[in-house]
Amino acid sequence: MNQIENGTTSNKLPFIPLRDTVVFPSSIAPLNLGRDFSIRAAEVAVSSQDKFVIVSCQKKPTSERPQFEDVYSIGTLTKVLKSLPTPDGSMKILVEGIQRVKILSYKYIALGYIEVEYEILKDKELTEQENLEVEALFREAKEEFEEYIKSNRKLPPELLLSVKSISEPAKFVDTVATYLNIKLQDKQQLLELTDLRHRLENLIKHIIAEKEILKIEERLHERVKQQIEKAQKEYYLTEQMKAIQKELRQKDDFAKEIEELREKIKQAKMPKEVEETALKELSRLEKMMPYSPEATVVRTYLDWLISLPWSVKTKDVIDIHKAKQTLDEDHHGLEKVKERVLEYLSVLKRVKKIKGPILCFVGPPGVGKTSIAKSIARALGRNFVSVSLGGVRDEAEIRGHRRTYIGSLPGRIIQSMRKAKSKNPVFLLDEIDKIGIDWRGDPSAALLEVLDPEQNYRFVDHYLDVEFDLSDVMFICTANTTYTISPTLLDRLEVIHFSGYTWEEKLQIAKKYLVPKELKNHGAKDNEIKFTDEAIKEIIDKYTREAGVRNLQREIANIVRKVLKEITLSEEQGKSSKRSISITIDKEDVHKYLGPAKFIKDVISPNNVGVATGLAWTEYGGETLMIEATMYKGTGKLLLTGKLGEVMQESAQAAMSYVRSIADELKINSDIFKKYDFHIHIPEGAIPKDGPSAGTAITTAIASVVTGRKVKPGVAMTGEITLQGRVLPIGGLKEKLIAAYREGIKIVYYPHANQKDLDEVPQYVKEKIKLIPVKHMDEILPAVLDLNESLKKSKEKKK
Repeated sequence: MNQIENGTTSNKLPFIPLRDTVVFPSSIAPLNLGRDFSIRAAEVAVSSQDKFVIVSCQKKPTSERPQFEDVYSIGTLTKVLKSLPTPDGSMKILVEGIQRVKILSYKYIALGYIEVEYEILKDKELTEQENLEVEALFREAKEEFEEYIKSNRKLPPELLLSVKSISEPAKFVDTVATYLNIKLQDKQQLLELTDLRHRLENLIKHIIAEKEILKIEERLHERVKQQIEKAQKEYYLTEQMKAIQKELRQKDDFAKEIEELREKIKQAKMPKEVEETALKELSRLEKMMPYSPEATVVRTYLDWLISLPWSVKTKDVIDIHKAKQTLDEDHHGLEKVKERVLEYLSVLKRVKKIKGPILCFVGPPGVGKTSIAKSIARALGRNFVSVSLGGVRDEAEIRGHRRTYIGSLPGRIIQSMRKAKSKNPVFLLDEIDKIGIDWRGDPSAALLEVLDPEQNYRFVDHYLDVEFDLSDVMFICTANTTYTISPTLLDRLEVIHFSGYTWEEKLQIAKKYLVPKELKNHGAKDNEIKFTDEAIKEIIDKYTREAGVRNLQREIANIVRKVLKEITLSEEQGKSSKRSISITIDKEDVHKYLGPAKFIKDVISPNNVGVATGLAWTEYGGETLMIEATMYKGTGKLLLTGKLGEVMQESAQAAMSYVRSIADELKINSDIFKKYDFHIHIPEGAIPKDGPSAGTAITTAIASVVTGRKVKPGVAMTGEITLQGRVLPIGGLKEKLIAAYREGIKIVYYPHANQKDLDEVPQYVKEKIKLIPVKHMDEILPAVLDLNESLKKSKEKKK
């Protein structure tokens, strides 16, 4: 030590970087060395006369080969007191801190260790007044540390005697800092401070903080101890109670409940794997405290397993004639659906066991998709359950939540199977096209397993975590459109399209089903209220505008209520009269009870220039489109309005290009397309419109406005247009023709390629409307614009 202060010892020494240790002067520290350069530095120090080595802490403990900037520049000069090589190639050494040093340079040398150049770091010299402050701080630090040792059980009591004997403040700080459980950065800060006052102040702050932490730990320890003692006491009393009950051969309520559950598990006739799971959970429940939260979770789980119809099946009514009669009683029309159900029954009668079909009824609202599903269940003699999937966005709604979550439950599939009370119900998945998707998962993806006959015999709900057989279930889905159903899910469905009801079909449905149903629902007596055919037609024409019959039923119910109110008032006023009252609702009475007509038929295709009638398909059925075109002076721009989609806008541009290409045949000056702007508008601008099927009507409207010729009234058209004027096929022809029939259209031009779809069109529609198939626009324009001569000549010229 004297040699160092006198400068006779070299200022270059081996260096050991430490990962997580700060060595203070006047302290002894054990070090474990694993890196080759650290072991080599220790060996060099041990072999030297003074056995000196410099140590300092790394800034990043993960650095394997630290550089000068990776270690703290303030370290400690230490002396190796003892070294011990270990069998795994590492080394253990015991060092004593001598003095603070500042590392000036740092390099890896050829001998395989780090050598540093250093200088001794001396404490700041203090004045007499500052020395008095040091003495006061020294006394306070001693008192605080004495209290800390007494409250810390981890430190040996002998340490207090050792620290009390220290008379030098600097040595006291270094010794105490070694034993404090503080962060590495805080210890390094204490090592780097050269002002003894600041070191003492910093030390006192850390001792006080550690005392507070110890108090908190003590409170926590006491709280945990009390809880453990309470649990032990309850366990001891419970065991005593069990022993007494066993001695007296009495069973408590909990034991009786266990026995009841065991009996129910046997009666449920579960599959072997499921029964093993149930009995395992039951044995767990038996070992739990009866009213503990975990016991409640297990009890609920067992209740779900027991209540499911593992082996309960209803017997199918395999009588084809009776099933057909049942379906016909409940619904008018819907022949495709009825035919498919009868096919299923026919096969079932022969093979006894077939995989349940996955039917999907697609059509506008109110056409009977949900009600036909109930009729199918009645015809088959099966139980019926339904789940509405509209707005469902969470996958757990289908598959359930895992039991680790508080309040978890099975998904809607398992919940509905419990309600069905049989494993082969008719299961309706309503509004499957309105399933959402968000961060909680994709419910439609979870339905892939449910609606796949090859997989659903081993459906696993997250809550149950056991396989449940859904292969006997007859799944029926309903949707308004297939566009929003994912392709993979749609691939598993047998889609049956429901078209909108015609005017005649609605009349028959109202007479056979709706009127009797509403009279019964409102408590009307037999023959108390009657509806004439003209009255029902009036309601259909002027008070409803829909593909289904939901609003029609609503308006009939409205009339029934008002009539019953009149009958009740009449009976109250003439109580002596026993004569039964019978009221017949005629066409004129409809306006009396329902007020002014809600829908008034517009004149279709008025005899004006630039107006043509198109036909459109919507998810609510067919509609007629009034397409208007006009032109005014400008620069040849095309303006499209009416909230048109991209496809319809492109169709309008193609129509304009085609009309421009036949300007000579139309006998118009082609400069008109440069000097005038064109505006195409489809009324009811708040309703979005899209699709290519209005191409022929848009072309006709443009041709009408540029030639100044009127479009013939009572004519409508549908078809996609190309730049060459060819008319391409479209979809929804049946619904479009029904809409044309409803609006009083006399002639409809449709694509020649759609002739195959005429089989689905009702016969009375085909009798009332003249249907003309076309392949090219030159078959439409001459007829509707009276351009026969000019276009006929141009056509002959082309040929």
